[in-house]
Amino acid sequence: MNKNIIELNEANFNREVLNATQPVLVEFWAGWSDPCKAVASMLESVAEHEAGVVKVARVNVERHERLTEQYGVRAVPTLLIFNQGGLQDQIIGRTTEQAVRERLERL
Repeated sequence: MNKNIIELNEANFNREVLNATQPVLVEFWAGWSDPCKAVASMLESVAEHEAGVVKVARVNVERHERLTEQYGVRAVPTLLIFNQGGLQDQIIGRTTEQAVRERLERL
């Protein structure tokens, strides 16, 4: 995985997402999901091109069920966009890099 993408868990979620000083794009994903595999390269591109402006992170839904339930994730991939400690937007299912960038620009 890209060095610019943070793997999230219960221990680091608050620090990396809720207390972040910049917007955070969080993907809830599963290794068995083909749509998640398709979104992975798009996330890597966003992480590379937006480094320092937007933080990109991932939560494995199979390993971190508590976070998955806490944020009401029922399908993968689900992208949640946080800003200033709050959930601002969500995208469920496959999407394009352009669509993600447009949502991030609104912040």
